[in-house]
Amino acid sequence: MLLSALADDSMEGRRVATAGEARAARFIAARLREAGVEPAGDSGYFQRLPMANTTTRTRMANGQERVRTGAAVLPTFADLDTVPADRRLTSVNVLGVLRGSDPALASEVVIVGAHFDHVGIRPAVNGDSIANGADDDASGTVAVIEAARIIAAGPRPRRTIVFAAFTGEEAGTLGVRWYSQHPIMPLDQHVADVQVEMIGRPDTAAGGPGKAWLTGFERSTMGATLAGAGLPVVADPRPTQRFFERSDNIVFARLGIVAHTLSSFNLHAEYHTVNDEVELVDFAHMSAMVNLTARAVRLIADGPRLQWNPGGKP
Repeated sequence: MLLSALADDSMEGRRVATAGEARAARFIAARLREAGVEPAGDSGYFQRLPMANTTTRTRMANGQERVRTGAAVLPTFADLDTVPADRRLTSVNVLGVLRGSDPALASEVVIVGAHFDHVGIRPAVNGDSIANGADDDASGTVAVIEAARIIAAGPRPRRTIVFAAFTGEEAGTLGVRWYSQHPIMPLDQHVADVQVEMIGRPDTAAGGPGKAWLTGFERSTMGATLAGAGLPVVADPRPTQRFFERSDNIVFARLGIVAHTLSSFNLHAEYHTVNDEVELVDFAHMSAMVNLTARAVRLIADGPRLQWNPGGKP
C-alpha cells in the first residue's frame, strides 16, 4: 500500500535532506515511472536542490544574538562547491510530466503537487519517536501518484500536467521555491496549481466523508469550476486559520499562477506529532479524495483557463 510505505518507520519521518527523505523520493519516483509519466527532473525524476547545513546569526531587539543552524537551499550549485563536504546535503523534488495533446494548449502547464517531507524524529512518546506523517502529507503524495496513474491511463489531457512531490514544505517551502526558479517549462506558461494537503481524514466542517475544502475558494474561478462540475468541494470552513498562505500553493499564487490547496484537514490533535499514523486514516474517505484530485486536475487541464477573481490575487 502506498500510504503505508511512505509513512513507514523506515522513512524516518521524511525530514528534509535526510536518508529517510531520500528513500521516500526513490519510492515516489518508481511509482511515477510505473504510472507511465515521463521523468521531468534534471536527473531522471529527481530535481536536485543545492542544499547545505548553514548557520545564520540574527541580532535581536534586546541586543542578544540568535544563532540558527539547519538545512538551507543555496542560490546555485556553484555555491555548493564552496561549502565543505561535511556540510553538503542531498534533497530533491520528484517530478513527472504528461505532455498535453492540444496544439493550442499543450504549452500551458497545470501542476498537481504535494509535499512529501515531514518533521522527522521527535521526542519519544510511549517509545515512539518517528513522526510518520501519514496524513501530513503522505496522504497528499499518494493522491499525486494515483492522479498520475489515473490520468495517464486515459486520453491525453489538452494541457501539460506536471505531477510534483515537493520537498521542504515543512522547512519553509524550500522545494517549491526552487522549482519556481527552475521550472521544467517557462513559469509564465504555468496556468494553475492544485496542492493536495492532508486528505486522510474527513472534516465534518466540510460536510464529512468524501468532501474536501479548497483554500482561497473565492479568490479565483477554480473553486466555482470544480463545484460547478459536481465535484464535492466547498470553501475553506476556517478562513481565520489562513491555510491559503500556509501551504506550497502560496509560492505559485504570489507569482500570479492560480494556485490553491485541496484538503480535508480537520485540525486533528495528531498534527506534527508522532501519532499521525496510518491506523488513523479513513481509507474510504481518502480513496474518494484521490479520485476527486484526479477529476479536478483533468477538469482544469481540459477546460477553460482559470482566472483570478477581482481582488483575489495575493
